[in-house]
Order: sequence, then C-alpha cells, then structure tokens
Amino acid sequence: MSPFIHAEKGEMECKFWIDEKEFEIHEAFSHRLTPTAKREIKKIIYQHFDYIALEWKRHFK
Repeated sequence: MSPFIHAEKGEMECKFWIDEKEFEIHEAFSHRLTPTAKREIKKIIYQHFDYIALEWKRHFK
C-alpha cells in the first residue's frame, strides 16, 4: 500500500498520494477544493513530507 493523505475542511476534501522515491505528491481526487486551499495543503504536505512517510511506515508495517 502506498502512502496517502486525506484532508478535509468544511465542504472541501482531497486525497494525495505520496511518492517517497521521487519526493512528489499526486492528487488522487479533490472535491470543492479551491486553488488557494490546494496550494496550502500541498505546502503543508511538503513541509512534513518525511514525517508523514515515516509515520505511515510505522503504522502500517
């Protein structure tokens, strides 16, 4: 299973896949997500990329 992260705020929600090898994220889906919110979420994911990947591994392995 590949790491992913969900985010929700009000009516907005999204899911991003995390590609550890390429240090990239890929949008799986979004619903009612504004461009500003999408940029903010991506920024937060990248700021905490290593932590998210590490905790994912700890939880699922």
